[in-house]
Amino acid sequence: MMEEDLKIKIQLINPHIVCSMCAGYFIDATTITECLHTFCKSCIVKHLQSSKNCPQCGVKVHETQPLLHLRPDRTLQDVVYKLVPHLFESEEKRKEEFYNSRGFETQKKGQVLAGVIEKKSGPKLSCILSIPNAHQFKFDEKICLCLERYSMHPQHFFSHSFTLPKLEKKFLRCSARVCVADLKQHLYERLHFPSHFNLLLMCGAEKLQDDMSLKQVYLMNWSPRGTPMFIFYTVSSAVS
Repeated sequence: MMEEDLKIKIQLINPHIVCSMCAGYFIDATTITECLHTFCKSCIVKHLQSSKNCPQCGVKVHETQPLLHLRPDRTLQDVVYKLVPHLFESEEKRKEEFYNSRGFETQKKGQVLAGVIEKKSGPKLSCILSIPNAHQFKFDEKICLCLERYSMHPQHFFSHSFTLPKLEKKFLRCSARVCVADLKQHLYERLHFPSHFNLLLMCGAEKLQDDMSLKQVYLMNWSPRGTPMFIFYTVSSAVS
């Protein structure tokens, strides 16, 4: 005897897949890491521009940088698209209409002409250089840095005593696309750090994540102060 398919009304699932801010189904589901409440990305980003608290439970997300405590929930978004008929197609159509109304041309996936993917030219933006090698770092916006050691005193980790060396050339001028991880690599090579020490970079009172670009660091931690931007390095821990 074959088992019958289990049928569940969508109304029973709605409380788990509906954004409490806009009362619509999740679009670009985004979760607050502090309390794990989920909202549409556009809803929560707009809310955190004027408030630092979760709109559902009121917990403080972060005093100065709440957007860094948001994470995309792609699994939940996939579930929503599978449960709600035609939601994905409807959202894609809305995006296409939005871009078309502003002069952006969109390219549909799988659009093939004579065995070659048909390419449509994007919008002509004034910030894009009309030369073939415009992607090179030398054409990027530049940021001036000063790399300073955080402490002059010896630091002790387990049986190790280590004094932070000082850079001979601590001023840098580099692309705004350079990441914190690249700066760490630069310091490891210049200062000959032992491999069992972990390097930590800070700007102001904030610890910097490896995947942050210098542009992000400047906008979130340094602006509107002038140049150079001071970034401090120190040893965070030792690996036994």
